[in-house]
Amino acid sequence: MERGKLIVLEGIDGSGKSTQTGPLAARLRELGVPCRSTQEPSGGPVGALLRQISSGRVAADHRVTAALFTADRIDHLVNAVDGLCAAVDQGISIVSDRYYFSSYAYQSVDVDMEWVIQANALCAQLLRPTLTVFLDVPVETALERIHKNRAVKEIFEHENRLRQTRALYFQAFERLKDTERVAVVDGSGSQEQVAQRIWAAVRPCFSEPP
Repeated sequence: MERGKLIVLEGIDGSGKSTQTGPLAARLRELGVPCRSTQEPSGGPVGALLRQISSGRVAADHRVTAALFTADRIDHLVNAVDGLCAAVDQGISIVSDRYYFSSYAYQSVDVDMEWVIQANALCAQLLRPTLTVFLDVPVETALERIHKNRAVKEIFEHENRLRQTRALYFQAFERLKDTERVAVVDGSGSQEQVAQRIWAAVRPCFSEPP
């Protein structure tokens, strides 16, 4: 049985990746690729705590938050109910809204990036993405979308932090260019236009025709 693939959509908040995750998985299923979509933080207990921290309902030191994201990711990979590693081994492809590049960018605002990368080394060993698609949008565009679609902003959804985070994404891409496959895609325009750009990047990962 051929192993499934892991396609990750990354980007700063407001980049549109969450909007595109489900449709991309659906498009793969239409082509006969067994596929499911997921997101981080996960739906597990650590992920639930992280959502409370992100919303500001629970306070946590940024070092604790960075460690929790790693713990949640490991649980997302290996938990006995719906772990991603087992799914991929069974031939199911995964489209994930965020993976470890999110930690490299978001947590490295406060914590040394090398520490974050090393903390996530087990995740990379367990399941490295077939492709990471980074939806790149100007911070101004991301903020417009956040203001339009969110009643309450999360702690990471502020202009200065988003600018830092976007820059750190590109630092991480450069740092790991020899081990990670990354496609930077323009996230501006309509959902349909962005979906087509994503598909152009993802399609070569599968044997299906255009």
